[in-house]
Amino acid sequence: MSEPQSTATQSTTTEDTVLPPPNDASVDEEVRQRADTVWTRGEGAAPAIAKVVGRGLRGKGGRVAIVDGCRTPFAKSGTVLKDLDVVDLAGIAAGELVTRSGVDPAAIGMSIFGVVVPALHATNLGREVVFRASLPMTTPGTTVGLACASSNRAITSAAEAILTGQADVVLAGGAESLSNVPIQYSKSAAGKLMEFSKARSVGQRLSVISKVRPKDLIPVPPAIAEYTTGQTMGQSAEKMAKENDISRRAQDEIALMSHQRAAAATAEGRFDGQIVTLYPRSGEPISADNGVRADSSMEALGGLRPVFDKRYGSLTAGNSSPITDGASAVLLMSEERAKADGIEPLGYIRSFAYASLDPGSQLLQGPAYAAPPALDEAGLELGDLDLVEMHEAFAAQIVSNLKAFASPKFARDELGRSKPLGEIDFDRYNVNGGSISIGHPFGATGGRVTIQLLFELKRRGGNLGLITVCAAGGVGFAMVVERE
Repeated sequence: MSEPQSTATQSTTTEDTVLPPPNDASVDEEVRQRADTVWTRGEGAAPAIAKVVGRGLRGKGGRVAIVDGCRTPFAKSGTVLKDLDVVDLAGIAAGELVTRSGVDPAAIGMSIFGVVVPALHATNLGREVVFRASLPMTTPGTTVGLACASSNRAITSAAEAILTGQADVVLAGGAESLSNVPIQYSKSAAGKLMEFSKARSVGQRLSVISKVRPKDLIPVPPAIAEYTTGQTMGQSAEKMAKENDISRRAQDEIALMSHQRAAAATAEGRFDGQIVTLYPRSGEPISADNGVRADSSMEALGGLRPVFDKRYGSLTAGNSSPITDGASAVLLMSEERAKADGIEPLGYIRSFAYASLDPGSQLLQGPAYAAPPALDEAGLELGDLDLVEMHEAFAAQIVSNLKAFASPKFARDELGRSKPLGEIDFDRYNVNGGSISIGHPFGATGGRVTIQLLFELKRRGGNLGLITVCAAGGVGFAMVVERE
């Protein structure tokens, strides 16, 4: 008989097989009692984690100030925002922000926007924002891409531009229109279309057409999958749920918390200063996210079937973030410029870090590697923070990272640290809901979590906050902000 894998009561299925009882741990139990069940490579086998840390975040103009920010409502793809493409959405958020900030558009030295699926007709989103936000034509605009952390990359690139003196004021953000994803055809079909376009005679064109087969006309649907592994994000998250021994119950509790908190924040008007109301040509004004379910319950979530591993899985449509359209925009300044203009910023960037790991192992575990150096650089510990805002790609990814935060084994084996980051205080975590309820437009989420955290710190009179975002490619991002 094989040795038990834990000290918990075992249940025997056959004479030669011993299995632990089904895991029905709550999310609190997962983090506080079962943290060391998180997957690691084993003692002494920690990988070389590549880190990029923002050091000495003070330039000639002092710290980098986040002056203000706003976003569009986030809507499930194919619904109320389907007629707006990524340029429309980014332009709406950026234009509103520039107008309400009162900043002279000519003072904005750069526009940096993130996007994962750019519009084929306008691939440089950052430059298109210059036109849509009525900035001077001489304002440089550029586009960045880092999967779900694209607008975080835009924000930190803006900070770097300010710190190095390239600009005093930078407009940053991101957008995604997953209702308008370009549809591709097979390489065979593309080759025949190119051949047809080069044909010079009717005979040549007829010859090309004769080669076209019905299968060539079948569109190739876009796949949210890793190029290196072929696994979708959901499959990778399902793998993490199994390897980190995360219960379905814990995942559904995270999802329920997200919906309940987002619903309360919406009802109490906490998003009013963040969301730009849209006025479509027909229909009612759009001023709220349409994925939030105030009536969500553990019973309803528990009744949903797994979607990525239908037989043994625990990830459902209810505990995963939905495919979403939306945009966010943030205005950054040097501290010196903000003070000279009499502007009280929402906050300042104190530190940030990026980390990368093997996407074939724990694809969405990047925050567990990025948060420690970001906090170290800020001179802080997890308990010093007033609020923590974490992007919820999947509830399984959230619980995986929170277990890694709290696990002495993970700290030792994966990070080479003498103690773990610590246990999360759920009273400080995603207090106004997260991506599972609000939605996840890939290029815009990083801006949304930044704005949401800073607005809530201001409302509560808090000072310190941590942002984390996981991203495809095994990338993790963490940023510490301060208000004073």
